[in-house]
Amino acid sequence: MKLCRVGPPGQEKPALVDGKGHVRDLSSILPDIDGAALSPARLAELARIAPESLPLVQGEFRYGVPVAGSSKFICIGLNYSEHAAESNLPIPSEPIIFLKAPSAICGPNDDTIVPLNSTKLDWEVELGVVIGSAGRNVPEERALDIVAGYCVVNDVSERAFQMQSSQWDKGKGCDSFGPTGPWIVTPDEVPDPQALGMWLSVNGTRMQDGSTRTMIFGVKPIISYVSRYMTLMPGDIIATGTPSGVGMGKKPEPVWLKPGDVVELGIEGLGTQRQTVVPYR
Repeated sequence: MKLCRVGPPGQEKPALVDGKGHVRDLSSILPDIDGAALSPARLAELARIAPESLPLVQGEFRYGVPVAGSSKFICIGLNYSEHAAESNLPIPSEPIIFLKAPSAICGPNDDTIVPLNSTKLDWEVELGVVIGSAGRNVPEERALDIVAGYCVVNDVSERAFQMQSSQWDKGKGCDSFGPTGPWIVTPDEVPDPQALGMWLSVNGTRMQDGSTRTMIFGVKPIISYVSRYMTLMPGDIIATGTPSGVGMGKKPEPVWLKPGDVVELGIEGLGTQRQTVVPYR
């Protein structure tokens, strides 16, 4: 099942994508796609609905963030060895956790806004994990039990801000730095989250081409590890790291995003995103 939210910012309504790729209005069934809607019991109820019984979403529409009200946007840094190498940083011995501000989260095709004084704007395609049940000190063998689904995330980064100190949040949490979606794809359609191809292009040129199978820490250990330090809540998002090919690591010189650039990215089975880079406004 593919769940999404469609409509203008702040006015999104819940929807699902049927087997033919048509977007169906779910607003008669539930008020929104939030943590409550992503509980195992609620997802089971939704799975029993015949998509053809729901009205089509008509006309052109915007995909919003596919889950509303996330309490946390958790990111894992340097989780692919080749990315650590291109960043001139050591391979971590345990997951590196940092947070994006919830206000950074935006729709998958919303513009990426260049922050004031930005000089090194970068991209990162990542597998997103959406939590469906609260979890604290979750054993690895039970980690996938609390997953509601998976999605595409672009961990947009401002490297000059990020590297200003040992705390990365300033360079990771700016407005529009968390494109998420277009959908949450439930686990029944993702039998192995460690076997998904992923890619990212800038202005039609392929920059990243990788697979989740090369993660240093997979989805299960990440969920278990993070849940030792903070309770994972329904609707929380975990971005699990990016493969090599970011702008910072390009040779002979880094490549930075600028206004007018178009970033396209996707993950196998989870959909695609498209952002246009725009000046600060």
